[in-house]
Order: sequence, then structure tokens, then C-alpha cells
Amino acid sequence: MSGSLSSLNTALTALQYQRSAMDVAASNVANATTDGYTRRRVNGETLGPSSTPALWSRQSQTGSGVKASNIERMTDVILDARARREHASQSYLDMRATSLARVEAGIGEPSDTGVAAAMSAFRTSWSDVKNNPSSEAARTQVIAKAQTLIGAISAQVANVNGEMADQQTRLESTVTEINNVSEQLAATNKNVVSATLNGVDTTALLDQRDQLAMKLAELSGGTVTIHQNGVADVSVGGHDLVTLDASNPLDPADLPTGLGGQLGAVQELLTTTLPAYKSGLDDVVTKLADQVNTLHGTGFDLDGTAGQPFFSYDAADPAGSLAVAITDPRKLAVSSTGTGNLDGSIATQLAAANDGGTAYQSLVNNFGSQVNSAKGLAGTQRLLTSQVDGARDQVSGVSLDEEMVGMLASQRAYEAASRVMTVVDSVLDTLINRTGLLR
Repeated sequence: MSGSLSSLNTALTALQYQRSAMDVAASNVANATTDGYTRRRVNGETLGPSSTPALWSRQSQTGSGVKASNIERMTDVILDARARREHASQSYLDMRATSLARVEAGIGEPSDTGVAAAMSAFRTSWSDVKNNPSSEAARTQVIAKAQTLIGAISAQVANVNGEMADQQTRLESTVTEINNVSEQLAATNKNVVSATLNGVDTTALLDQRDQLAMKLAELSGGTVTIHQNGVADVSVGGHDLVTLDASNPLDPADLPTGLGGQLGAVQELLTTTLPAYKSGLDDVVTKLADQVNTLHGTGFDLDGTAGQPFFSYDAADPAGSLAVAITDPRKLAVSSTGTGNLDGSIATQLAAANDGGTAYQSLVNNFGSQVNSAKGLAGTQRLLTSQVDGARDQVSGVSLDEEMVGMLASQRAYEAASRVMTVVDSVLDTLINRTGLLR
């Protein structure tokens, strides 16, 4: 009798285990397209025979069934860590490439309205004065072309300043987002520990933890450490952003070095790349103005007066302050002598003066190389990130085909266990109701 009853219990454990397996498979199917969901699997554990049999019984039981030992998340910690690194690099490179592309579009070279074209037109206007030194119309055109050149340079300054202002706003909003996500991760860590102590399933919480850790990696390039108890710590550039259930917010006015991800790109743009281009524009303006002023100072105007500086600028902000210092066309000093016939020889030298143009061409070429490099690196990184994500999906992603096969296998096992219960029920019926009957 005891053997039959134990068989009934064994079949019951099989029903319970297979039902759990089908429930998990159903959850996998339901979340096949859910972002951040990790495939689950029920791990079974064989139940051995009773270690304390009844006093007068003989131990002949081979096992007492199966139980679901745990629900396992199908993950690979090495792939997860690599995915965070690759996504951080992707976020960094994408942000940098996008910003540089915007600045390049604002530079607008080559074009008929760019700085290079304006410089060429400015030099050509001096040639016209050389051919007719006394022409007031030609002299007026020089001043007009200089104003056009200043406008083109000012547009580039505004373009760079606008991008820097946008990136400063982005830096502050990114820091705010990082701090918010850090608080969420700290709260999730606390919930994971609590759920573990109370014996509650933590798979959903661990999915949430991994999503938040990935987000922090993308935003800041932070290093994530996963502990045995499921808690995730995050450090950024030596700054402990999340430790256990506590978060330590970043200060946008005092950021650590060694940042990565989106914030690292923004920091690099604000402190290095964009200031370097603006400094390059300052160098262009300085060379342009100094060369023109030097040559102009060696000539004489229509009144025989020695030439005065043609351009003026503030040494603290050359590109942003460049202006034409001469407004009277008669004051253009293009003659090498202040008496007699005007020869226009100084205008010839001014027409050939191209220190600013050479510096500008070098600046634009170097910046174009940076843009192309940034785009190329972002594209290459995109392939690496895609490869890692693909490998990770092979482990953690849900395959509907596999889940359906597993569900069918569990269904058949469930049916078989039900059949065992039917057979045992029949045996018990025979023992209880039919044994010993006299006909």
C-alpha cells in the first residue's frame, strides 16, 4: 500500500514540476519582445527516497520524484560585461560623431558663402584697387568684402558657440539622468537583497538591475561589479556612483576624469575638441588681421597719410571681435609713396597676402579629418556592438521555436504523469475495493 501511495506522490511532483516548466515557458513567450527580458529556465532536482522510512517498512523505494530547485536566468556574465563596455564605447563615439557632424555642417566648406570664398573675394578686391588705385568704388568694395568676410567668420563662431552651449545643456541633463538612474539602481539592489532573504523570486528584479547597469554604462562608461548576492555596484572615473543600496550623485560642476559613454563624449567636446576649433579660428583671424595690418601700415592713402590698421580685434577673443577699423574708402593705404602718382603696389601685396587663408585651410582640413575619423570609428564600433548583442541574445534571448518545443515536451511529460496517477488510482481501487471479495 505504501508503495502505491508513494508512486502517487511521485506522479504529483512530476505534475507540479512540469506545470512550473510550462509556466516559465509561457512567460518567456509572453516577453519575447520585452526589452531587457532574460530567458528563464526551471532547473529540476531529483527527490531521493525517504531517509526515515516507517518503523515496520522495508526500504525499497528508488526515488520520490522531482522538484523545481530554482528558476535560472540564462545569462553569461562575461558577455554581459563586454556588452556594457561596447555599448559605452558606442554611446561615446556616436555622441562625438553627431556633434562634430553638426559643426562641420555649420562650417559649410566648400561653398560660395563660406569663409574660404569670402577670403578669396577679399583678396580679389585688393587686386581691383591695384588696377585703379584712385577709384573710390573699388576702395568701397574692399571694405564691403571685408565686412562679408567678418560676417562669415562670425557665423562660424556662432556655430561653435551654439554647439558648446548645447553640449553644456546636454552635460547637465545627462548628469541629472545618471543620478536618477543611480538612485533607481540603489533601490533595486535593496529590493534584490530583501527578496532573496524572503525567498521571493528575484529574476524580474535582476532583469531590472541589468537594464539600469547598462543604462549607466551607456551614459557614463561606468564600471559595473556584480556581487554574489545579486547587488550591482557602479564606479565612474574613480567615483563610487552606486554602492549596495546607496547612490553618490555626480556634480556637473566637479566631474571626475576618465568618464566614458555619452557624458565622457560631452566632456571631451566641451574641454578639448570644440575649444580647439574655436582657438583655430582665433589663430586664423590673428594671422589674417596682423598680416593685412602690417602691409597696410607700409602704404599711404589718397591724402598721403601713412596707413593705419585695417582690422581691429580683441586679443582675448579675436574671432569674435574682428572688425574693420577703416570706414572711409580714401583711408585705404595702397600706394608705396605718399606723393606723386599712386602706384597701388601695396594693394598688390595685400592681394597676395594669404596667411589667414592658409591657416584656415589647414584648420578646416584637420577638422574634416576628425569628423571622418569619428564617423568611421562609430561605424566600426557599431559592428562590434552588434556582434556582442547577437552573442548575448543567443544566450539570453527568447527563441519562440525552442520555447514551443520545450512546452510540448513538458505537456507530454505532464500527460504521462497524469497517466501514472490514473494507473496508481486503478491499483489502489483494486487493493481497497476488490481484494478479498468472495464471489
